[in-house]
Amino acid sequence: MCGILAIIGKGKDEKLVQELSKRMSHRGPDESDLHVTENGHILSHERLSIIDLHSGKQPIKGTKTAYMVHNGEIYNHQELREGVLKHHTFKTKSDSEVIVHLYEEFGYDFCNMLDGDWAFVVIDGDDFIAGRDPMGVKPLYYGLDQRGRIYFSSEMKPIADQCKTFSTFPPGHYYTQKTGFVKYYQPEYEDYLKADQDLDLELIRETLTEATRKRLMSDVPIGVLLSGGLDSSLTSAIASRLLAESGKKLHSFSIGLDAAAPDAAAARKVAEFLGTEHHEIHFTIEEGIKILDKLIWHLETYDVTSIRASTPMYFLSKAITDLGIKVVLSGEGADEIFGGYLYFRNAPSVEDFQKETIERVQKLFTADLLRADKSTMAHGLEARVPFLDKSFLDMAVRIKAEEKMPKTYEGKEKYILRKAFDTPNDPYLPAEVLWRQKEQFSDGVGYNWIDQLIEYCSSKVTDEELAGAAVEFPYNSPTTKEAYFYRSIFNKYYPQVSAAQTVRKWIPKWQENQDPSGRANAAHVKADIEIAKAGITA
Repeated sequence: MCGILAIIGKGKDEKLVQELSKRMSHRGPDESDLHVTENGHILSHERLSIIDLHSGKQPIKGTKTAYMVHNGEIYNHQELREGVLKHHTFKTKSDSEVIVHLYEEFGYDFCNMLDGDWAFVVIDGDDFIAGRDPMGVKPLYYGLDQRGRIYFSSEMKPIADQCKTFSTFPPGHYYTQKTGFVKYYQPEYEDYLKADQDLDLELIRETLTEATRKRLMSDVPIGVLLSGGLDSSLTSAIASRLLAESGKKLHSFSIGLDAAAPDAAAARKVAEFLGTEHHEIHFTIEEGIKILDKLIWHLETYDVTSIRASTPMYFLSKAITDLGIKVVLSGEGADEIFGGYLYFRNAPSVEDFQKETIERVQKLFTADLLRADKSTMAHGLEARVPFLDKSFLDMAVRIKAEEKMPKTYEGKEKYILRKAFDTPNDPYLPAEVLWRQKEQFSDGVGYNWIDQLIEYCSSKVTDEELAGAAVEFPYNSPTTKEAYFYRSIFNKYYPQVSAAQTVRKWIPKWQENQDPSGRANAAHVKADIEIAKAGITA
């Protein structure tokens, strides 16, 4: 995980580019390098060393004239080295280097060969290619300045005040001047009619296990974000088993307002069951409110649910890196794939259910993946997401939608995922956690967090200010005082219309209350009762 900045076009001051790149030095605190090509184009890199700690510095030059910068991980790099690139000479052991060699071997048509989470730019003379991973796990922006230079950057910070227009680079695409944007990732599951696969519980277990195994690739220690919910608990259970094969113990991390927070209590139960080295972090509401300004600068969004959930994740990430851990596994994606949010129970039909899961998966890069990347990378911590492995997605999204919609919901969201890991003879998790109902992260850290956050924001915004929001912010106008407060902070750092247009607000469907909190769904009251019955206490 790193921060990349590339400028295609001559005449940009090298010292200024270094300063622009340093705006995201939090993404790569280990090393910073810059290269100006013979044609005057510039590649800059802020490095977080994960693979090949000693010789993997970037930009990396290929065997000919191409240079490359990359952010992310290529999990099949060794397979590529020993396969289609076996006649190439490599300078490093870095997973990143395969990208420039694939370009040399295949030209533009190689993105589908990469198995991982990545954003990259390759420059070869005046030719170039930029690409982003299928789901947008790794962020990438692109822009154009007044002189026609093209910019690519891991975050908006380096380019927002340099470009006359900029936007989010679409996931699953690559871009060249000759081709424009090309959608290389075209999975069958994007057609809702292709959800025709029979349920195979063993295949779910096997595919998710392999997705987790490849994400343990690292030359530095790895931990796991353990909220105590189903997704992070399953990720923890699988990773714990895999690490045990080599005699290693998993470090798990949870956060809450206090020890009685719903997620903290459940996480302790999971950690004890799995035997992880568990670390529980607490933060106060006052501390959370205090860092909102800095947090929104890091997140580059004004989406309400992203900010609510990113605050605890920001504190947790700081505590993790303070312990010397650079990589964590996280559970993002499961809710979208399996219809895990409480509002899914209100889907009017099987067809609507399936369409919504597909759209949520496709738009993850605007919400949960943005939150997961930027709140962790604010402290130089890399988050990896097994549920969004290409093989797992290809299998799981195409399972017949009626299999994902149990006739009796009551705590059964993500029913088939729970069922796949309900193995009494070799249990992955305690039953009360495996069947625990959905608790969204910003709720699970303690219900007072959102309640008092809303109250605080409301105290900072007048009725008159909210009434004039549509005039002040004509694009994506805020409709609540909380949303107005966040938008005002965002606008202070990113006043450009292009910046506002990169944000997509997360709004649940099929329920009367449009607040993104899980507690806004009428089913949540019953969820609280079920949790209490299960005996998950502090």
